[in-house]
Amino acid sequence: MRALNIISGTAAPLPLANIDTDQIIPKQFLKRVERSGFGEFLFFDWASDHEGELDPGFVLNKPEYQESVILVTGKNFGSGSSREHAPWALEDWGFEAIVAESFADIFKGNCSKMGLLTVELTEAEIASLVLIAETPGNTVSIDLPAQKVTSDGFEASFEIDQVVKHNLINGLDHIELSLHHVEHIETFEQQRPNHHPVVTHG
Repeated sequence: MRALNIISGTAAPLPLANIDTDQIIPKQFLKRVERSGFGEFLFFDWASDHEGELDPGFVLNKPEYQESVILVTGKNFGSGSSREHAPWALEDWGFEAIVAESFADIFKGNCSKMGLLTVELTEAEIASLVLIAETPGNTVSIDLPAQKVTSDGFEASFEIDQVVKHNLINGLDHIELSLHHVEHIETFEQQRPNHHPVVTHG
């Protein structure tokens, strides 16, 4: 997965609490077997009217937010079904980070495994950041190594699990972490009794 360091760009405001994964990516779009292509269905029920036409009033349909890389939203984001398609859809749309007061645990874990940064700030900090995001042409920066979110007149620090931080900065998913131990794995396979299953390569 791609390495994350400093994320900087437009932030889109979606200040709603308890946005669940079925709102992020509705169940009718979960039939794909690949990870790509979900972005066009992100927040489908809010982004489109009853006839499937885009709603120009929805924040992500507005021209000024088409290139947003950060989503600023409310508490308990990503609750509900544990579907991995939710972070896939957010990343496929173009988001690199989600900033909220809190996240559902499984959603947060799914994000960290595929390189989507989740940042938790206080209620007051989120309120200030929403006001910034609602300003056309806003720029927000997230410095992952320094664990800071900044914008014009705004600065906030955030906590993050240090193992998750290391993996995101170095672009390491679970497969890439395993590959760092190939020599140990191969040694183990060579030494284990031959009546046990053997891992083969190629």
